[in-house]
Amino acid sequence: MRSDRNRPFDAFRRGSSPSAPRSDGWMRETYVLPREDARAKAREILVRFPRAAYMTEVEFWQELDDGRIEFTMRRLPSAD
Repeated sequence: MRSDRNRPFDAFRRGSSPSAPRSDGWMRETYVLPREDARAKAREILVRFPRAAYMTEVEFWQELDDGRIEFTMRRLPSAD
């Protein structure tokens, strides 16, 4: 079994504040939730930050060994 700390995505997540814009201008937030909660959270974010204004999308997702879903939502910081 792999250590969770050795996954490449963990290094990406630890690199900066999860809600701060990175040098590429995108805001990213990563969540680890049970499947139904993950679906609800993704829908909530897509409603709050519509794709047409914020270009919101699920940038990455994976199912973990315990059945939870790890996913990253990406969006622009404002709809100017």
